[in-house]
Amino acid sequence: MQLTDWLHKALQFEKHINQVVIGQQDVVRLMLITVFARGHVLLEGNVGVGKTTLLRAVAHGLGGGYQRIEGTIDLMPSDLIYYTYLDKDGKPRVDPGPLLHHGEHLATFFFNEINRARPQVHSLLLRAMAERSIAAFNQDYLFPHLQVFADRNRVEKEETFELPAAAKDRFMMEINIDVPSSDSVLDELMFNPRFHDTDQLISQLPDSGMEYTQLNGFAEKLQQNIQISAKLKQYALSLWRATQKPQDFGVTLSDVVMPQLMLSGASPRGMSYLIRAAKVRAWLHSRDYVLPEDVQAVFAPCMGHRLFLSPLYAYRHEQLLPALLTGLLSAVAAP
Repeated sequence: MQLTDWLHKALQFEKHINQVVIGQQDVVRLMLITVFARGHVLLEGNVGVGKTTLLRAVAHGLGGGYQRIEGTIDLMPSDLIYYTYLDKDGKPRVDPGPLLHHGEHLATFFFNEINRARPQVHSLLLRAMAERSIAAFNQDYLFPHLQVFADRNRVEKEETFELPAAAKDRFMMEINIDVPSSDSVLDELMFNPRFHDTDQLISQLPDSGMEYTQLNGFAEKLQQNIQISAKLKQYALSLWRATQKPQDFGVTLSDVVMPQLMLSGASPRGMSYLIRAAKVRAWLHSRDYVLPEDVQAVFAPCMGHRLFLSPLYAYRHEQLLPALLTGLLSAVAAP
């Protein structure tokens, strides 16, 4: 199938999701980019803003095996692999857990409230995300089509665990989803019965026409056919260097000693994800070449969770990070 054929299906898929999750067009577009860049997604936002609905709508459209697990403080790594119970005869049984239930046909693994799970669970998930495989029962299980969608709310902090840097780096994007600002959208969400039953709302989504088993091959073809110029490669490299030492590029923030700001900048893997995402955005705009605005549009969601501030400024993370990302894009000249 040609790039143009897939483009039509992708845009129809996006249109249908926007009819289910209204007022979140930018978020839906970023989700679509990660789907075709074959990356994992971390959604962050307040309670009740549609994170779960969005993730379920995307999973429904992609097809394939779908599993969901709730992050809780007592969740153990084994709970992802198997569960035990007594059958009707009172005999102990062991059945596959959510990661193994669909085997190699598992396409979407939705981890709700991921920050409530223990670090040991994050470690197991990290291997599944990085290698699309896990070891269990003395053998390896492969998940070639796996995408992990996770969410966390930014309100509740009690009994939660911060994701380690290695786990964060495996997510292609961290996407913030906020309450829609439009009164008309809020009116629809609050008073239109269509949006009151999430199960029924998602069940009405039409077939996307995309076969999940073909996504990996198509994504590889897309990356090979979307071109990026030498000047744009240099631009991306400069952005990466700026995340390491922003003061060398003239970035300044209020009440910050810039040489003391950064604990760690973006990883090379993160920059690779950035370029993959920029190529998908270019394709969604019907181009076979990347422009600076493609890189800029995905810079914050691809880089924000990969920049770590020193302990001196970590308590101001929510204030400083958006200003830093904006400053980096302003300071590095685009070709």
